[in-house]
Amino acid sequence: MRVIGGEFRSRRLKTVPGRATRPTPDRLRETLFDILAPRIEGVVFLDAYAGCGAVGIEALSRGAARAIFLERSPIAVDVIRENLHNLGIEDRARVFAGPMRIALASQSADIVFLDPPYDMEAEYAETLETLGCLQPPLVIVQHSRRFDPGDTRGVLRRKRVVTQGDNSLSFYG
Repeated sequence: MRVIGGEFRSRRLKTVPGRATRPTPDRLRETLFDILAPRIEGVVFLDAYAGCGAVGIEALSRGAARAIFLERSPIAVDVIRENLHNLGIEDRARVFAGPMRIALASQSADIVFLDPPYDMEAEYAETLETLGCLQPPLVIVQHSRRFDPGDTRGVLRRKRVVTQGDNSLSFYG
């Protein structure tokens, strides 16, 4: 796993051992940040279900002012912290462990990226319902192309879907 572009381009990231997490593929991250390029500078980026933190770190590398990482797995939280330390960017990030709904409700971000485990479809609904009440400007959901997280959740409306291989990104605003 490596950072695709920006300040930390080509830097290697430690990943979570085993199959407990599914890192966002390099090509999909590149597509995501090509789309976000005009909006990423200076934002607060929230990476929920962060795994090793690759998406949030990519946001920092490409100009986000701060990143918030939410993750339930203590092992993954340690990996995120190690990656942030190795890049020297701990001061630009906050890492929270625990239940997603509680962590989300206590954070504020300009862009929220969600990547729950594909086999936990109920997590998509619960998390999007929470975000629908919080009304962040942009929510991006990574999901299997065979799963539809829905067109609306609270005030959130899906504006765009991008599919690559087995993965899709749904953009809500």
